[in-house]
Parts: sequence; C-alpha cells; structure tokens
Amino acid sequence: MLAVAITFPAGRYHATPWDRHVNEGAVAWPPEPWRILRALIATWHHKLKQTGRYSEATFRALIETLAVELPRYTLPAASHSHVRHYMPQFGAGKTSLIFDAFTAIDRAASLCVAWPTIDLPDDQLSLVDDLLAVIGYLGRAESWVEARRIDAAPAANCAPGDSAIDTDTGEIKGEIVTLYAPLSSSEYRAVRRRFLADEKAQKKLGGTLPESLLDALSVDTSDLRKLGWSQPPAARKVSYVRPLDALRPKPTVRRARAPVVTTINFVLSGKPMPRVEDSLRIGELMRIAAMGQCRRIFGKDNIPSILSGHDLPEGNRHRHAFYLPWDSNGDGELDRVLVYVPDGMNDDEQRAVVGVRKLWERGSAEWRLILEGSGSVEVVSELTRASKTWLSTTPYLHPWHAKKRFGVDDQIRRECRERGLPEPVAIEAVGEVNAGRGRRLRPIHFRRFRSRRGLSQPDRLGSFRCLTFPEPVAGPLALGFACHYGLGLFRPVG
Repeated sequence: MLAVAITFPAGRYHATPWDRHVNEGAVAWPPEPWRILRALIATWHHKLKQTGRYSEATFRALIETLAVELPRYTLPAASHSHVRHYMPQFGAGKTSLIFDAFTAIDRAASLCVAWPTIDLPDDQLSLVDDLLAVIGYLGRAESWVEARRIDAAPAANCAPGDSAIDTDTGEIKGEIVTLYAPLSSSEYRAVRRRFLADEKAQKKLGGTLPESLLDALSVDTSDLRKLGWSQPPAARKVSYVRPLDALRPKPTVRRARAPVVTTINFVLSGKPMPRVEDSLRIGELMRIAAMGQCRRIFGKDNIPSILSGHDLPEGNRHRHAFYLPWDSNGDGELDRVLVYVPDGMNDDEQRAVVGVRKLWERGSAEWRLILEGSGSVEVVSELTRASKTWLSTTPYLHPWHAKKRFGVDDQIRRECRERGLPEPVAIEAVGEVNAGRGRRLRPIHFRRFRSRRGLSQPDRLGSFRCLTFPEPVAGPLALGFACHYGLGLFRPVG
C-alpha cells in the first residue's frame, strides 16, 4: 500500500474542475487523481530531475504504476467557500467580477490519499519521499501543501463507486461526484491510436498526443483547450462516493465557560469604622460570618475546605480562602474586605460568601457589607494588580521559628518558593508605615494575636518589609502567620 498525508498550511485548496467555468464557483474535491499526478510531474521537472539522483525511467515507472489504480481518500472536515475579485481587463480599461471558489480546511487537518494494492520497489519509494518533501502546491499555485508518506492509512470515507445507496440497508451513504483520473499506459496508447488513425487528425492533434503517458500528462492545459479538447485525452471520468457533508460547514458549538471567580470584594460601612490596626479582628469576623452562611447552605459537616481551611489535602500551599480587610483610600480606616480563593469558587461557594451581609461582635459595633465586585484577580481590586514592588500594610509575622541561618528574610523567600512565586531580589526592612492622616504606625500598634487559643505563634512582634521581585507579581499578596486573616498584607507600589 502507498499512503500519503497532505496538509494545507493556508487552509485552502483551489482547483476548478476541468469542465466548469471559474465563475461557476465549483471546486474539485477531493483532489482528482489526474491532478495529483500532474503535481508530482511538475515537482519532478522543477525540483528533482536536475539533481540526477533518479533516472527518468524510474520516474516514468512510478507515474505509470500510480495511474493503474484509483486511490481512496480520507477527507477531513471542510467547507465550500469563495472570495470575489474585480480583475482588470487589459486594454479595455474595465474590470470583471471573478468568483474564486475554494475548499476551506483546517490548517492542522490531514487529507489522506491511499493506493491500497500498490507495492512500490525501494527506489520508487525513495523517489516518492523526495517528491513529497519538496512539493509546493496542489491544484492552483495558491493551494500550498505539505505532504509526507505514512505507513498506514485511516479508514477511507471517499472511494470509487457508482451507487450512493447501500444495497443491504437502503440507506444513502453519500453523494456521487465525478473526478478525472489518469488512463493507464495501455489505455492511453489505445486512445492515441484511435485519434491519430486519420492523417488529418494526426496533423492537428499530434502535439497534444505525445507517445508516452508521462508526456501526455505533462501537456499544458491551455494547449488542450486551444484545440477544443472536451477533457484531457490522457484522463477519464470516474465516479466516487463522497460523504454528504463533505463540503458543508460544521458550526463548532462552544459551550460558554463560566468565568473562574477567585476574588470577591466588599465595601465595609458603619460607625465607627475600624482602623487598620484591627485588620486581624475584622478578618476573623469575616471568616466567622462566611462559616455561618456555609452551615446554612452546605450543612454543619459539609463546609468546603477551601473556605474553612480545615481538612485540606496534603501539599495545599495556601490555596484556601484569604479574608483580607484593607484600606482603599489611605485614611487609616478599613473600608473594604477582599475574599480571595486562589483555586476559584463554584456557584454554591460564591453564594455562601456573597450571602454575608454584615459583621458584628457581641458588645461591640456592627458593620454592613455591600458587594462591590467579583471575578478573577485581574479585575476586582487595587490589591490584586501586578507589581514588582510590594510594601507592608500590616505586620509580617514569620511563621517558623527563627534560627541563625533562617531569619525573617529567609522565611519570606521560602514562602514565595512554596507558593510558586519568584524569590524577591531585594527585601528591605521598614520601621513604620503611613496609616494616613499623619499617623505613623509600628508593628506594636497592630493586633497580632488570633482569638483562637492554643495556636503556635513563633513571632509575637512582627515587622514591616518592602519586597522587590524580578518580575511583576499579581496580588493579593499576604505572607506569614495569620496571613489568611489580614496580617502580613502587602500593597503594590507604583
């Protein structure tokens, strides 16, 4: 068997059937056997013959062998299309409308052409490989192709046949199309003798009826048309059964994917407004309120781990929810709460978070929450934009016990590595931060202890840092102890 896979880098195959006018918009699909052999002949003459690697006899034998058998095709999905051009009429000063029809094909899809019973000798197989490696086009010159020989052909869906109806089931299995195929060498000799039997015909037609099949397939189409040939004399019409939808556009149904929601931002309002020093307190209250909504929606024993932070799989590197209060206008008061889940939330999880309407503490103030936005990290808040430089807004408490060679900066670098972030190229200690309205705060001014008792807390003092990364890093960025509740929060600079 000989099988060839052909792709169309331009996504188009141009070939007007012999007996049709270009303005009829018809296209010969699949590529006709006659046209395939002519493409190989053109490639031989223009690119391979002069190398001297193969003899003319070897090439002639290859063409005559391929002409004996009708190939079978495996057609990719395709559609019939066209473009329109106004072509100038030279000397007339006018233009004429031209319909340029073509078969539209996916650039990555392959057309397979197979001759099932052909068994070529090694020298002809080598010649085929070299021809396919340098073939430039098939059909018209716009039909760029890349071709290669393959070991096995997929199941054919277009094969020679005279009936489009399955005789066993009575079902329609396709449509009949007429293609041109080359005559075999013996058939061509018989046709040639018949036409040249008359001396007058021999004088007129002799130039278009050379002695060998190879030369007959090489005759220029314009020369044949000038003499009025109704079809190429070295070709015959054959019937193929082609799938009914071979050239019908197949709309691709793409299901709309729900956007991945990782971030929900709330406006916090009430009197008095909490200060930035109370970030940890407000973050814990936000989580408590979210857990209340989760118990209502999922039940007490089915609260999602990504929201609760409990029963997380091994290897989870801070992929569960962050509850981050922050000051959006720099006045030193918390006016926003950002809920960030790196791996995203499903609809029910979003409903639980969005369902939080207020934060309150017994014997203390109450604050309302108003949904401001939700979506991916790129669109929700100023805290989530990308930046190379990040400055502490709340104290960073290192999560591991400090050692001689494992200080604060080392722990920050380790956290960045474990979260898939680039290591900072510079880490600068900052003594105090600006809380707005002329207030300068040190870590000691912030609440730094969780309300949950019994937690191991290696760092009780905290510090401020300015981090510089080698490339922009998208936020939000919260590191260290209690980073899921508002401590260790950084703000992008610039």
